[in-house]
Amino acid sequence: MDGHVDLVHFHSSELTAVCPVTSQPDFYSIDIEYVPATSCIETRSLKLYLRTFDGRGIFAEHLAPLIAGHLADAVEVPVTVRLTQQVRGGGITTTVTATGRAAA
Repeated sequence: MDGHVDLVHFHSSELTAVCPVTSQPDFYSIDIEYVPATSCIETRSLKLYLRTFDGRGIFAEHLAPLIAGHLADAVEVPVTVRLTQQVRGGGITTTVTATGRAAA
């Protein structure tokens, strides 16, 4: 195969978790970006991984770096994750961006 992949971008609006304070569901859009080296993220595996957060009590500010770190370790390159929490409660949209670095 000729050529080089400059960027891989995934988008999903199927990520859910639970607010650890109110126990109400949180719905997210997630964008994941990385430049592949030797390993790639397989979409089915990614979808199954994201489903592991259903029902988990976690704030967006903790969820974004957690996902970024896990994925960076899997592909051994930096991975940027941007979570956008659907509006609820006070009518404020929250967006959190985190970059995970592969473990040494």
